[in-house]
Amino acid sequence: MKKIELLAPAGDMEKLNMAVRYGADAVYLAGTSFGMRSFAGNFSPEELPRAVALAHAHGVRVHVTVNTMARSRELDALPPHLELLDASGADALIVADLGAFRMAQRYAPRCELHMSTQVSIANYASASAWYELGAKRVVLARELSLEEIAEIRAKAPKELELEVFAHGAMCVSYSGRCLLSNYMTGRDSNRGACAQPCRYQYYLMEEKRPGEYFPVFEDETGTYIMNSRDMCMIDHLEDLMRVGVDCIKIEGRAKSAYYAAIVTGAYRHVLDDVAAGRPIDPVWRNEVEKISHRHYSTGFFYGQPGQYYEDSRYIREYQVVAIVTDCDAEGNALLSLRNKFSSGDEIEAVGPDLRPFCFPASSFHTPEGELLTEVRIPQMLFRMKLPRAVPPYTILRRQADLSAK
Repeated sequence: MKKIELLAPAGDMEKLNMAVRYGADAVYLAGTSFGMRSFAGNFSPEELPRAVALAHAHGVRVHVTVNTMARSRELDALPPHLELLDASGADALIVADLGAFRMAQRYAPRCELHMSTQVSIANYASASAWYELGAKRVVLARELSLEEIAEIRAKAPKELELEVFAHGAMCVSYSGRCLLSNYMTGRDSNRGACAQPCRYQYYLMEEKRPGEYFPVFEDETGTYIMNSRDMCMIDHLEDLMRVGVDCIKIEGRAKSAYYAAIVTGAYRHVLDDVAAGRPIDPVWRNEVEKISHRHYSTGFFYGQPGQYYEDSRYIREYQVVAIVTDCDAEGNALLSLRNKFSSGDEIEAVGPDLRPFCFPASSFHTPEGELLTEVRIPQMLFRMKLPRAVPPYTILRRQADLSAK
């Protein structure tokens, strides 16, 4: 079957490094303006060329988001921003506004143009129209079924690439077009600042009974009436290949570097197994359960995803304790601490193309070789003997239930 591009989130330089090392074919990121995730770290004008160069050095493409709904007073800043992205070597721009699309054609002529999911492309006529205007790819609305995607593939120009979200947070609003955050917090969800009020627990208060709260139930199961599940399509990648999708996208530029690494690595291995006709190694499927996530569903690909009414809490069952910066052939590793742990703790290692394995933590030493009684200062460098050699950027984690109670 046709190979699908794996597109991973890169909210900052650390996340970019992880996505690249753990197997992304392409990454998507943003500058400090015009991107839909203002709370991700993002990349300054000075960092953008370095980010593109790093990705390209590993054969990874870079897609830059320019998909906020810009106001007229902001448009003067858009041409220089587009010129910067063009000069930085970005491979593609993800846009949502027709005016920005036309400006990108003029000021970033070397970049492919991809239409954002914010455009809500849900039929072949819309997809074809954007292709006729010059789009190379469309990111389809998240509300489509596999059958609808197959019809778009059959009736849209064959040269037009189709991209779909395959993993990550879902939005209760149609393709993210929500005004609830604006109304309740003044933070505009369509300009990258969503406060996620759909995850809140709501009660009813009668006007003349202030402070007297009544629970709001959609049905007997609970009160989180707008809470959506996270999407996870790792078990169904063959179906996405079958309907002719060109790229699957992992949501999460505002999420952690650990998330970027683990989800990218899991999908990389399962995609490769499916494409090669090999049995899927269940250890990689299990990896998506080891990152912070809400209860999973398959989105709208097979029908209504259903809601989870009991709570909106994240499931967090693992904690990152250290990142390997260097390791010799005997397993003598230099590590950077992320969270305190102790000698003797049961640790799990997972790395770039490294199948997870467990071992008890051994003793700690300074980089110069002096024995340490403990490691507790974040980012401190220390040495520890590992059972085997591992590549740089290998993650050490331990099981710890950090889920909100």
